[in-house]
Amino acid sequence: MKNNTEIKVRGYHLDVYGHVNNARYLEFIEEARWELFDAYLGTLAAKGYSFFVVNININYKSPATIGDTIEIASCITRFGGKSCTLKQKMTKKGTDITVVEADVTFVIAGTEGRALPVEGDIREMLEPFAA
Repeated sequence: MKNNTEIKVRGYHLDVYGHVNNARYLEFIEEARWELFDAYLGTLAAKGYSFFVVNININYKSPATIGDTIEIASCITRFGGKSCTLKQKMTKKGTDITVVEADVTFVIAGTEGRALPVEGDIREMLEPFAA
């Protein structure tokens, strides 16, 4: 399952060069992660689990400018022992123009704040989002 989030670029997202500031792209992909987890993985919090980003690798491909609507597709591309990688790809809506690609490595932690193995109910909750 891929989850798609749409964001319309507003004037306050822009830098002095007239395109989205690089720090805003991080906020956009974070918004997409929140939407994904709010919509589909609310049981994580209900079970006492937390989601922690431990690494982000982001590649800027093409600028987005005011008035663009961008779509962010998110899917898990790697399951590790205690971490997973979420691929987030941002495109201009209605085109195949890639704006940003990011690999976000995350862990699921228990109540003690330590990363838990990606198995059992945790794996079951995340599996539908695999590429």
